[in-house]
Amino acid sequence: MKHLTTSTDDQTILFIPREYALSGTLILRDDSTNTETSEVVDLGKSGEYMSLTHSFSLTEGRFYDMKVLVSGNVIYKDKIFCTDQDIDQDTNDYYSVNKDVYISEDSFDNDYIIL
Repeated sequence: MKHLTTSTDDQTILFIPREYALSGTLILRDDSTNTETSEVVDLGKSGEYMSLTHSFSLTEGRFYDMKVLVSGNVIYKDKIFCTDQDIDQDTNDYYSVNKDVYISEDSFDNDYIIL
């Protein structure tokens, strides 16, 4: 699964395709609304990976199905999750649906007084 942001600036996705090509068709399907968009994109090669640089128009907190087609053949399929939160498993930064909504209270120490 790829993580992208809501930014409309160019974002790059690296992937290992079934076949290499210079251009293809990117199909994105929003899982929430079941709407599909299709655009012709340029593909690049970065080592053994293909790179796709595109300015996406995504909505925060939604999942998307992504397909890259070349001559009608699917060369790559993946899932995209759109979030502006920092996600890094190495530093234990995970996605939270309650970020900036739920605040935990840490002022009490939960000590009981027994008489």
